[in-house]
Amino acid sequence: MKTKTLADAGRRRCLCCAVLVPGFTALLAAGCGEKGDDKAASTAPREITAATACELDGMLLADYPGPKAQIHYAGVAAPHFFCDTVEMFTMLLKPEQVRRVLAVYTQDMALADWDQPRGHWIDAKAAWYVRGSKRRGAMGKTLASFGTEEGAKRFAAQWGGQVLKFSEVTPQMVDLTGGTQGDGRM
Repeated sequence: MKTKTLADAGRRRCLCCAVLVPGFTALLAAGCGEKGDDKAASTAPREITAATACELDGMLLADYPGPKAQIHYAGVAAPHFFCDTVEMFTMLLKPEQVRRVLAVYTQDMALADWDQPRGHWIDAKAAWYVRGSKRRGAMGKTLASFGTEEGAKRFAAQWGGQVLKFSEVTPQMVDLTGGTQGDGRM
């Protein structure tokens, strides 16, 4: 004789509701499905538009130079956009960050136009970054992002800076408080 578990009872309730309540199929898939299901449908990189605003400060991404970023969180339909990779890292490296991240993208600046970057989205965790170059992004000093180490090295040879992997970027490198801390007028 088979022992019934709470999981079996929960599945039976979901199936009964699916039969009794029209339109319950989507809810059934969301509530009773596997946890990995939400990744495939919602994590492809999205392109910025003239109206795409930064999640942190409301700046319009299309108005500023340098690499942009987007983070796709579990349970959130639209990605959170950032006008600079420094903001992306700030969000990802915060100790209080508890939302589950499904995907993170930045732009390959070896292919994108620095002044008006569009497209060329790459996995931010697999990207290479150049810290301390002469090029400025939306927030001033930025971490230029590249799809290959060679692209990052070429950029660093031309514009200066240190080539880093994603895992080598520390919270101290992406501290956004520096600008206001040194301003005695605030």
